Amino acid sequence: MAKFTASDGVTISYDDAGIPNGKPVLLVHGFASNRNEGWKRTGWYTAFERRGQRVIAPDTRGHGQSGKPHDPAVYAPARRLADVIELLDHLGIGRTDVVGYSMGARLALSLAMTWPERVDHLVVGGIGERIFTPSPQDDVMGRAMEADDPATITDPFLQSFRHFADEQGEDRLALAATSRAEGLAITADDLFAISAPTLVVAGSRDALAGNPQGLADHIRGAKAISLQGCDHFNAIPHALLKATVFDFLDGYLDDPFS
Repeated sequence: MAKFTASDGVTISYDDAGIPNGKPVLLVHGFASNRNEGWKRTGWYTAFERRGQRVIAPDTRGHGQSGKPHDPAVYAPARRLADVIELLDHLGIGRTDVVGYSMGARLALSLAMTWPERVDHLVVGGIGERIFTPSPQDDVMGRAMEADDPATITDPFLQSFRHFADEQGEDRLALAATSRAEGLAITADDLFAISAPTLVVAGSRDALAGNPQGLADHIRGAKAISLQGCDHFNAIPHALLKATVFDFLDGYLDDPFS
């Protein structure tokens, strides 16, 4: 594990793994997760290393071993995007493949829209047509993270996130602040700025994401894959997701006879 200090003073921890001289891939985890749970434990580090790639995986601010302020203002979308760019600059990486999941997928989309020259291939997982649905304004996730007793959380989906956060030993107040930060609103018109070859992938049972095709339709040339039998939580460790991502990166999804 390594770390650097972002321009606003928050420490960002990250792994620089795999093959040092290999093509880099940036892995961006989801909400309430971290680089170890989202990518290392689930076999992504090893899989990319076997492909000969260099793996860059940060703990986004508020998660894992990175700094965990409790002020929602420090989790604004522009600030979280700056963390990624500053990390790549810190490591001397100009252009990279990018794989993001859920919250990390939104950040990956933002990177590809704002800094297209830094993104080679783009993979966004656990996300789909519901990205265009406005987020609820009643702060349910923040209150779920702050609840003293998770048994008082009645919504099964919120309970799942809370239990996941507790299992990882995450700072629940930092997660509450993250959930209360200004949201990253993405419109269909915004997505025209993406020039990188793009894969949108989500589980067929992922109610949070919705249909991945509904997002891919608004990104030039994007591919959409629905993973049968997978939901929002069990897709990321699934071998089918890895196979789909690597088929995309290797160009096999462009071949109708593959």
